[in-house]
Amino acid sequence: MSSPPEEPWRTVAVPAERLDGWIDRFASRHGSPVAAVDDGAVRLTAPDGAVARIHLPSGAVAGNRAELVAAAAAFDSFGLVLVRRGGYAVGRVEGQRLAQSRCGTRYVQGKTKAGGWSQQRFARRRANQADAVAQAAAKAVSEVLGTRQSPLVCGGDRALIRQALELSGADKWHIARWLDVPDPRRAVLETAVGRARAASIDLNKLA
Repeated sequence: MSSPPEEPWRTVAVPAERLDGWIDRFASRHGSPVAAVDDGAVRLTAPDGAVARIHLPSGAVAGNRAELVAAAAAFDSFGLVLVRRGGYAVGRVEGQRLAQSRCGTRYVQGKTKAGGWSQQRFARRRANQADAVAQAAAKAVSEVLGTRQSPLVCGGDRALIRQALELSGADKWHIARWLDVPDPRRAVLETAVGRARAASIDLNKLA
């Protein structure tokens, strides 16, 4: 049975290739930790009470440090699907690199305070614009990711993403991680590659 996290905790992101060094620094500050698998994460407990819970996007867990570090580095091929009302960006990552991508912008009107028929017409227009974003994103998913059923890392508007995945036939694919992203552009997509692969580490107040 997993242990409930103590409060307060903070979360840091550590690039996959730097995880080994991060564990070294954690040990040098707090003493050699004991590792244990804990509810889908690897929990490091140091002699001074400092605790780190390491989550990998692949969901891999290992009590052995070498295996954990290797698992972090091994998550290097996946699909990126970023969708917000301002546009979409879809990428295929292979060997840590963005091998193929497709990006596009769309305009979806903001909310209005108008009432009556005007508000209803506005709501229909806004819904149609959002549908157009999802349809464009779905087309990009089909063109860039094909049917290979890669693990996915998604970011943005979850409702639009799920709509796009359903339209493209990728709604059954495994979503490894969700990211918070601004309006998707090529630069945002490139940055998301590293963020998608990073280990997410929860630290207690002593760490």
